[in-house]
Amino acid sequence: MASARQVLCLCALLCVPRVRCEPVRYSVAEEEESGSVVANVAEDAGLTPAQLSARRARIASPDGRQHFRLERATGRLVLAERLDREELCGRSLTCTLAFELLLENPLQFFRVEVAVEDVNDHSPVFPEERVTFQIPETSDPGSRFPVEAAQDLDVGSNSIQAYTITPENAYFSVSTKTHAEDNKYIELVLEKTLDREEQPELLLSLIATDGGSPPRSGTTQIHIVVLDANDNAPTFTQKHYIERVLENTPIGSVILNVVATDPDVGLNSDITYRFSKALEDNQYTFTIDTMSGEIRVTKPLDFETTQKHELSVRAIDGGGISAICKVVVEVVDVNDNAPEVVVSSFNSPLPENTEPGTVVTLFAMRDRDSGVNGEISCALEDQLSFSLRPAYKNYYELVTVSTLDREETAQYLVVITAADTGSPPLTTTQTFTVDISDVNDNAPVFNQTSYTMYVRENNIPGVLVGAVSAVDSDAGPNAKVTYSLRPVHPTERDPCSCISVNSENGHVFVLRPLDYEQVRQLEVLVSGTDAASPPLSTNVTVHLLVVDENDNAPLVLHPAQDSSPPSSELVPASAEVGDLVTKVVAVDVDSGQNSWLSFHLLRATDPGLFAVGSQNGEVRLRRPVTERDAVKQKLEVLVRDNGRPPLSATAALNVLLLNGLSQEHLQQQELAVQDEDSSL
Repeated sequence: MASARQVLCLCALLCVPRVRCEPVRYSVAEEEESGSVVANVAEDAGLTPAQLSARRARIASPDGRQHFRLERATGRLVLAERLDREELCGRSLTCTLAFELLLENPLQFFRVEVAVEDVNDHSPVFPEERVTFQIPETSDPGSRFPVEAAQDLDVGSNSIQAYTITPENAYFSVSTKTHAEDNKYIELVLEKTLDREEQPELLLSLIATDGGSPPRSGTTQIHIVVLDANDNAPTFTQKHYIERVLENTPIGSVILNVVATDPDVGLNSDITYRFSKALEDNQYTFTIDTMSGEIRVTKPLDFETTQKHELSVRAIDGGGISAICKVVVEVVDVNDNAPEVVVSSFNSPLPENTEPGTVVTLFAMRDRDSGVNGEISCALEDQLSFSLRPAYKNYYELVTVSTLDREETAQYLVVITAADTGSPPLTTTQTFTVDISDVNDNAPVFNQTSYTMYVRENNIPGVLVGAVSAVDSDAGPNAKVTYSLRPVHPTERDPCSCISVNSENGHVFVLRPLDYEQVRQLEVLVSGTDAASPPLSTNVTVHLLVVDENDNAPLVLHPAQDSSPPSSELVPASAEVGDLVTKVVAVDVDSGQNSWLSFHLLRATDPGLFAVGSQNGEVRLRRPVTERDAVKQKLEVLVRDNGRPPLSATAALNVLLLNGLSQEHLQQQELAVQDEDSSL
């Protein structure tokens, strides 16, 4: 440098009459604004501004860069641009910009040197933000671990002055050494034996501080991993894996492949994979291939149960050193859940006199899917007696809209259909079985408007003659009918005591024997009453007809059979065939065919002389009377009814045959007539 100055000065002395060999020196701080005044070079050179202009003064730079500008009018030297000392001179302790102030006519130049002063505009910077050391726990105290030093582009007191380590700890300290060319080396010094089981890792901060005012600093993180023996741990290609999987992914599908590498060799580089823990439950939904790191689905995924599965996968090398990565499996919803009907309350059975508008059930609609897959609409199938009414949010009420009649419909099946808006949509039907409970609104109804029953006279006591039956369209106790007798007329206190009715089954009994000849018909009122409170009842009339039995024999009225002496009928000699001799008169108090009488000639003195009418009992001559015929004839007539078996009676007759009208015959005739009149 000194020799270069001498050459320049020698050249200047040979070429110009006046040369200044000693340079004019100035200084300026870096980062000053463009236009800032450095100095008045005209004054320092002993020139006036007018001379600068007249001699066409200018600045000549060896490298051609014009860092400065000369103001001829004032003679001031100003900055032409903002100066960056680190850009111009790097980390050199001195930074000088040299140029010449050149004047023409006569030629003259002045050497000018401007020193660029450093300002503390850079912070120390470490090459890495984080440095990891894997230190075997067998390392001895005093072991040193080099750390690349921080770099500070500033110089002098503005450069790095000190290194510190935080937080303070018993294991490590920092040591600074300066070698040739002023290079500094930073080392971590192990002060205390490490114990991996006690503290497997440490996290420290190494801070470099410069001497500026105010000082600047830079930090790097020191991560100490304590190893047993293996000095390299596996490293995953990603620390955090995220995979989105449809919930209907088939079992056995590979959803993700985690990969870890280990810079070690041999057994220490053989990596196996396993789940370190499952954050869902003890039964894995996934499995991992221990050699390849493939993760497969082993159980059906369900978005509605678990929307996200978080797994920790551990990669273990052959020396037992491992690394962990986190795997997040996000389950994507598909429309695999039909809508659900959640019943909050259900009112059944309903009384049949329930007012319209009564709430039958309150239920909520829900779909475990999400988004459009979980949006629900519901509808009621054709139903005239019920309707749906929104309550709040996704709640609905099923209400009655008309009166109910259990006797018409005892049970309603109300079907509600819910559908989501997925593609394709899923539907659910919910059937509510609404039972209608009975109200006692129906009286018993007999199966006949009236009953006619028959009983034969002379019946045995307690004989069953028939039954009444009534049904009640109500249910339960309201439909249980009991039977009882009621007076036929309001004025009667008690019904007939000869008839009774079974209260449970309506059987009608005759309690004592009846005589047709005394009572031919009875009428009673049977009441059917349900078991409700208050009860309803209906009455029905029961006609009891007494059926005749053939229990009475015919009674002969004429001729009288109890007269003494018995009367005689007179038949004159002039009587002709067919003339009426007499008539047997008889009655039977029975009825019907039991009272149909027939007459038969049972015995006679001369059976061929007389004939008896079978239907009317008339005794007539069958032939003329002759003298050979006995004067006194005796006849016996049988009177028989038509019963089964038949009953009969006999009538004895005396007939006198007259050959002339003697006094004796007349007297006998008069007596016979008197007897006949008296008996009739």
